[in-house]
Amino acid sequence: MKSSDSSVASFYSIRLSVFFVGLLLWLINMPSQAALDIEIFGGGANKMPIAVAPFTGERSLPQDISTIVAADLKRSGLFKLIDPLGLTSHEPVSYVDWLGRGANTVVVGNTETLPDGRVEIQFRLLDVVKQTQLTGFGGTVTPEQLRAFAHRIADIVYETLTNEPGVFSTRIAFVKKQAGKYALQVADYDGANAHSLIEYTEPIISPAWSPNGSKIAYTSFENKKPVIYVQALATSERKAVANFKGSNSAPVWSPDGSKLAVVLTLHGGSQLYLINEDGSGLQRISNSQGIDTEPSFSPDGKWLLFTSDRGGSPQIYRMPVTGGAAERLTFEGDYNVSPHYSPDGKWFVYIHRNAGRLNVAVQDLATRHMQVLTDSSFDESPSFSPNNRMILYTTEISGRGILSIVSSDGQVKSRFSQEAGDIREAVWGPLLKQ
Repeated sequence: MKSSDSSVASFYSIRLSVFFVGLLLWLINMPSQAALDIEIFGGGANKMPIAVAPFTGERSLPQDISTIVAADLKRSGLFKLIDPLGLTSHEPVSYVDWLGRGANTVVVGNTETLPDGRVEIQFRLLDVVKQTQLTGFGGTVTPEQLRAFAHRIADIVYETLTNEPGVFSTRIAFVKKQAGKYALQVADYDGANAHSLIEYTEPIISPAWSPNGSKIAYTSFENKKPVIYVQALATSERKAVANFKGSNSAPVWSPDGSKLAVVLTLHGGSQLYLINEDGSGLQRISNSQGIDTEPSFSPDGKWLLFTSDRGGSPQIYRMPVTGGAAERLTFEGDYNVSPHYSPDGKWFVYIHRNAGRLNVAVQDLATRHMQVLTDSSFDESPSFSPNNRMILYTTEISGRGILSIVSSDGQVKSRFSQEAGDIREAVWGPLLKQ
């Protein structure tokens, strides 16, 4: 790490020395909260051409169902959205016209507002070439549930056409700084419907979802030192599980949810430890002369990725979860940090520095091929979606963090342009059973 590069030094110290993280991350006072929007950059070829027709009756609803479904599908990077150009969901479906527009499949639907204010929604996914219905779904929801129902439709369409699970109904967590307060928030995967789990005037960092999505571990400075807490989402009940001498930070859950990998300075410099979910059974894993931090469990629970400067610069290493020799995995560039395994265990995502820019990159663990996915200036905190297809991260625009998503091939990028608030430490939650 070059001392002359102040921005990179700040970023690295956030990850490697949590004592000063809050002061380095958020220096700007932000205006009031406002709604999230999305912008989509780029497209890419060889996508599945699909159209989402405006649902009948949706213009009278608080939100357009078809707009949310279309945005979900496009963000995945697997679909090419065909503009309806005046075609609608009205029956009979004009297969010839849809085929002329270039759509292989089309989503049509209708909505009806009931006397009690609830909304009845029906949708169908149609094969335009074969002129058949592939699937359909319906239900009745309150106006507040419209967005969740639209995400569910997108999940069904995605799963039908790809044979992979859709992730549009999943949640994310992140830390938001606004008006001098730090809030740990949970939101829909696209940043909508955010609500705070805790708020303090001291920094909160490193949120980590439990494998079943019922709890979040995080590091809080509320007692003027970094302490690791585990908090249940349903009850808000929480417990300090690592409050040892020195720094306690960077918790991540084992795949079975029984343990956490954490970073402690209990015996000097930052090193990796395992601890039971209830705070018992502390076990040291790494024993290096450098700073070891940012652990990430492999999906089979046998390996830990982590960041270390033991070789003279921050790089990504892998070691058995039982401890032992560490293998260096990154060699391109002198700065690679913040690794996270993909859910299938075949890749890991991380932050790579090139020409002074900090960008999201992925590496194939089998071939060691790396690919930089973003072209922004200051990205951080990348994590995979539960189906491996998208990566959530934050990117700094005009001095504040913005939620962003990039497809795992780098061809589709989405940015959630929030009018207020500084967003950091984003992490994607697990796939929940329906």
